[in-house]
Amino acid sequence: MSMDALDHILFIVALAAIYMLKDRKQVLILITAFTLGHTLTLILSVKELLEVNETIIEFLIPCTIVFTAISNLFQKNFTPKTIRVNYILALFFGLIHGLAFANTLRMILASDQNFALSMFSFSLGLEAGQVLVVIFLLILSEIFIRFLKTDRKHWVIFLSAAVFSLALAMSIERWPWNKQENHHAYRTITNF
Repeated sequence: MSMDALDHILFIVALAAIYMLKDRKQVLILITAFTLGHTLTLILSVKELLEVNETIIEFLIPCTIVFTAISNLFQKNFTPKTIRVNYILALFFGLIHGLAFANTLRMILASDQNFALSMFSFSLGLEAGQVLVVIFLLILSEIFIRFLKTDRKHWVIFLSAAVFSLALAMSIERWPWNKQENHHAYRTITNF
């Protein structure tokens, strides 16, 4: 599994951690919002209408996961009204995640391929993969909460903390301003 796939799955898990099987319609809308965010920045980036430093994007992706995992911890109750903020997170953070896929998609697209068909196929495949991850997670949540009698709040904390720790490690590893560059910049400034 590539790191791109892992961070994508972690984000989906963080987004869906607060939901149960009965919330499946909400989660599907949530995942679709994430895909729409991806698709928008993918189109803009592949068409070279938007260009962002890849190193910064690779750092921001695990940061979005960390933020989402932390926001789960502040959920007091799990009513549909209180968890609607996740739609905004999914759409906005989908924009950031889409920028990471742009380089991959550029390589996939051959000059003789139909751009619209390629974008649709890519987005549809992405959506299908996300839905599978969410279905698995919702079933797992149902097993732990309903059948094994795990407190829902504890389950959300467990999932969010696990995702948080992995994403934080990724963020630190992908820190775009490493010490060597900072040291070089410091030496340059002090030489004046």
